[in-house]
Amino acid sequence: MSSSILGAEDLWEDVIAVRSGAPLVHSITNFVVTNYNANVLLALGAAPVMAHAHEEVEEMAQMAQAVVLNIGTLDPYWVASMRLALRVACARPVPVVLDPVGAGATTYRNAVLRELLNVGTPTVIRGNASEIMSLTGVAAGTKGVESVASSSQAVDAARTLAQTLGCVVCVSGADDYVIGPDGRQIVLSNGHQWMTRVTGMGCSASAVVGAFAAVQPDPWRATASAMAYFGVVGEWAAQLALQAGAGVGTLQTRMLDGLQLMACDEFTTRLRIDVSDA
Repeated sequence: MSSSILGAEDLWEDVIAVRSGAPLVHSITNFVVTNYNANVLLALGAAPVMAHAHEEVEEMAQMAQAVVLNIGTLDPYWVASMRLALRVACARPVPVVLDPVGAGATTYRNAVLRELLNVGTPTVIRGNASEIMSLTGVAAGTKGVESVASSSQAVDAARTLAQTLGCVVCVSGADDYVIGPDGRQIVLSNGHQWMTRVTGMGCSASAVVGAFAAVQPDPWRATASAMAYFGVVGEWAAQLALQAGAGVGTLQTRMLDGLQLMACDEFTTRLRIDVSDA
């Protein structure tokens, strides 16, 4: 088991690795957020490809350095694309990030998630509290695809899921919990409530996790670095928007600026982190 001691300097090393490595991240995501997710990856320094055609999806997954699957806007064609990409990625193997958007909200979403998990085990599952609780069979309230539970309420479910599947589980919310199958846990307390008022922030966080997992071989550390950076940038972006007397439209633009340009000092000064073994 790798050490759970993780500091701001370690996390920043992974930010630099993404910027310098420009990993190719293949995303099959929902069409509501495709453009913004691609821009987030570009701003971060990664290279996005947003391909779901059956004729090419396996080839894309074969050349990618990470695969991100997001079930936000489901239909049978896209589900088949996810199955194809997941099978290729697991066989290579390269990291796979699964975002179980709206898990527990409908019978169809739950069936799709079971289907995907039967094809292969993702490297990382990132979702809100209700989604993570639903994946372990715990009843949790949802409002459409949004959680009505806090991230702290899903910690036990996340531990169970991580140990059962042997993957990293991230519960996002006011606090982000990153839990490894080996018992490592990190709690990140950055971000801003305005991030919940812009479509695709959670989906973008999953895409960012994919970019970090492509360059950092420890998926627990990669997820921690990604969520830490995304949260700090979100907090910084909201502060700038507020200072300008602006709102969430400015936040969205400033997020891209911060992902591209944030400096180490800004990141380490703002970072709020708690690391422990469970």
